[in-house]
Parts: sequence; structure tokens; C-alpha cells
Amino acid sequence: MRIAIDAMGGDNAPQAVFEGVKLVLPELKKDVELVLYGDETIIQEGLSALGVSDKRVSVVHTSEVIGCDEQPTLAIRKKKDSSMVRAVEAVATGGADCVLSAGSTGALLTGATLIIKRLKGVKRPALATIMPTVDSCMLLLDCGANTDCKSDYLVQFALMGSAYMQRVIGVSNPRVGLLNNGAEEEKGNELTKETHQLLKTAPVNFTGNCEGRDVLGGQFDVVVCDGFDGNIVLKGTEGAAGLIMDLLKQGLMSSLRTKIGALICKPAFKQLKKKLDYTEYGGAPLLGVNGGVIKAHGSSNGKSFRSAILQAQKLVSSDVTRLLGEEIAKFDLEGKAAE
Repeated sequence: MRIAIDAMGGDNAPQAVFEGVKLVLPELKKDVELVLYGDETIIQEGLSALGVSDKRVSVVHTSEVIGCDEQPTLAIRKKKDSSMVRAVEAVATGGADCVLSAGSTGALLTGATLIIKRLKGVKRPALATIMPTVDSCMLLLDCGANTDCKSDYLVQFALMGSAYMQRVIGVSNPRVGLLNNGAEEEKGNELTKETHQLLKTAPVNFTGNCEGRDVLGGQFDVVVCDGFDGNIVLKGTEGAAGLIMDLLKQGLMSSLRTKIGALICKPAFKQLKKKLDYTEYGGAPLLGVNGGVIKAHGSSNGKSFRSAILQAQKLVSSDVTRLLGEEIAKFDLEGKAAE
């Protein structure tokens, strides 16, 4: 198994990539190889400084980097020797099983769609994000790849999300919810009303509309929505989690009494912090393309890259790409038969 890593993409690259590689090596399976794409001199020096000399880590030199402020399609077409394009091409040509990048989201999605290409029958790939719930986790998609969607896109998101949760996370018969402004069937805009009716007959365990307050409540394993609303939910949740931790810290440090209480409750607070920490969940897989693609958070640190690499290993091992293709093909055949 080979994982192609865009070593130059992200706010903290390439140092965060080097740190992530060092952290993850003891946890990887013996047959997993990490291929870092970027400036060879910088990468070799960075790895050496951290004492990384594992034979499972190799470097492919590239001369360009795609910035987050560049127009995605133009950057993908013009910067052929960029670390991101070369890593994406490795998956497209079979040289790697999965590509991982914390660089420009737009460029990675464009590159994956144009170079790796969509699975047959998939109308739009979806960016999916694992988020914590009280007892486990849930999958939100789309969270940024498609700001404008049609109802049949959302139905495919439900199929792909359900298959991912079964195959990769191990959830049996995942409960699928539709993000909406009310739990009642008649609530929502034209898109959600139409999608609701389609999901009722789709081959997924559709359990109804999901209000924003219930996304992390544990009642759903998969929540589908368009990329505009999904991204707002994702960023809003990250902001709320950060605020909660800041206010908690502020309150606990406000007096000697609260400091003593904080010391007693330290194990519980550490557990809470870990649960809310996005670095524990790696990156967001792009579901619906013909190969593994994972978008890591732009501000990923070494810990986050470690999690993202482990996620890539799990994604490839689960053979979920093939399963997604089979689910979409099966659904298309059933739909045509019904017509």
C-alpha cells in the first residue's frame, strides 16, 4: 500500500508533515509506504532533523507549490510539477492508493475530479467529515465540495456515506438523516422536501430529518446536506468547541477553589479535550472518485497528519472505493428497472 503525501500543502507545511510521519511510523502496517512529494532537499533535511530514516518513507522531487489563494482549475492545469498535482497523478496512474493533502481544498477537489476522475455513475463527489457524538461518531457530507446540489446528488451522498460508515468505521445499518430546519417531513426548502421523499425509498436506513442541534446528538450515523450548509455546520461546530474549551479553562483558573477542582477533574477534562479535538479525526475523505483522496485540515499539525495518515491506511484497507462503485451501480440499475 502506498500513500502519496503533498508535503508542501497546508499552513504548517512541511514541518507538520515531517512530525506526522515520525509519529505515525510505529503505528503503520509493515506493507505501508509513505511517498512525500515536494522539494527534495527541504524534505530530506526536515526528516533527517527529526531522525526519520525509515525505508518505508521515500521522496519524489517537485518544483512547484499550489497556494490557497490560487484559482483551483487554473493552478491544476498550469502547475503540472506541483507537489499536489504529482501526488494526485500517482493515484490516477496506480502508483499510489491514496493521496493526502492539507493544501488548497478547491485545488485538491478539482485535481481529484479531473485527474483521478469520478466513479462510474457518481454525479458529484462529496467531501465527508467524521465528527464526534456522545457515544461514538457520525459522518457529515457534503461539507464543502458542492455548494449547490440537486436532490439526486444528496441521495447518492447518503448511499456513499452509509457504505463508508459500514466499511471503514464498522457501523451496522447506519442511520441516515437529512439536515433540515425541522424534524417534520413537510419542513425545509424545495431541495430538502424533494430529497426527503427520495430517501424514503432509497436503499439506506433513512431515519428522517436532522435539525442542526441534533447533528452531534447520536441519533444519526450519517447526515447529508449540500456543501454550503455542511461547511457552515462544520466550521460552526469547530468554533463552538473552541469557545467551550476556552470558557472552561477561564472558569477553572479563576480562583484557588476552582483550580483545586480542576486538578481533581483533570482526567475528565483531558478526555473531553480529546473528544473535541479535530486533530484526532484526521482529514475528510472525498467519496465518489476512483481512488483514495483525503483532505487534511489546512492548519493541521503533526498530530493531525498522523491521524490523517492512519485514516488513509484504513480507507485503503477497507476497499471502500470499490464498494462505493458497486453501491452506486446497483442503485442505478434498480432505478432504471423501476422506470
